[in-house]
Amino acid sequence: MRRSAPADPERGGDDADDDAALHAFVENRRTALFRSAYLLCGDRYEAEDLVQTALVKVVLGGRRHGRLDNIEAYARKTLVNTFIASRRRFWRREQSYGELPERADHAPDTDTGLAVRAALARLTARQRAVLVLRYWEDLSVEATAALLGMRENTVKSHAARGLAALRAEMAEEKV
Repeated sequence: MRRSAPADPERGGDDADDDAALHAFVENRRTALFRSAYLLCGDRYEAEDLVQTALVKVVLGGRRHGRLDNIEAYARKTLVNTFIASRRRFWRREQSYGELPERADHAPDTDTGLAVRAALARLTARQRAVLVLRYWEDLSVEATAALLGMRENTVKSHAARGLAALRAEMAEEKV
């Protein structure tokens, strides 16, 4: 059973307020986190698992550390770090070959969108994370560097190389 810490008079709240704030965050930002996770991993079901794992870590981290100053940044960083860590695991290096299943119950997607997501999936995990954070989440170079724990020049390098690879793939796609 979890012990309830006494309310902090400086914060003006207690554990119930923190839990309510975490619950509201999960309700309001789950879809946005799912979109980013989908762009990171390229698979709907893996993205759902990634978001669920990240949100569990956010909730547990919020309870462990008390109130989080910037829960949005903490959740985004947790999502990206969880994705990168999952790519380091040995079983993720396996690649399956064969026919892709029919896409039932999904809205039709444009050819360009499919080609971009396929090209994005062929990038390294760090390049993909940088591109998603910079261009999908619209974060600055500084914010992306802080979130990923790398230097700004490394973020710029990953972004440039990732974009070059995407452009090359898209040029091949048009031919």
